[in-house]
Amino acid sequence: MSNSPSTAARTATTVVHLLLAAMFFLFSGLQANDIDPAIYDKPSAFDAALWLAFYGVIGALFVVSLFRRVPVWLLLVSAIACIAEMAATGPGLYENLCGGRDFTMTQASMSAADPRVELTREFFGALIALCGVALLWRRERKRGALT
Repeated sequence: MSNSPSTAARTATTVVHLLLAAMFFLFSGLQANDIDPAIYDKPSAFDAALWLAFYGVIGALFVVSLFRRVPVWLLLVSAIACIAEMAATGPGLYENLCGGRDFTMTQASMSAADPRVELTREFFGALIALCGVALLWRRERKRGALT
């Protein structure tokens, strides 16, 4: 019996990776609205560019992983970036969950007076990205075990 994955398993992995890559590329593209002053109070083009790159890298890793191994150091750096972002935005999530105002993620605009909405969204975005990195890490570990 061979240790190589079946054609059906490879096809399923390819489909899942392409769907996740598309999702992260979509997330990346949606960062363009972060520079719209009609939506955000004092928008930061730098912050929007960082988020665009953040999601874009995760999407690219899913595509690259279909053709070659992703270096463990790159996955580690990606995981650290996700965790750092979660640590930075966690206080906003905590305030949104436990503060004096009702929890919301659908406020029409993000204002300097109430940044908890955007911080909550960013926390969950980083959490989703961390889950993506964990999935890639798991795949790389399986590849190592099979070679």
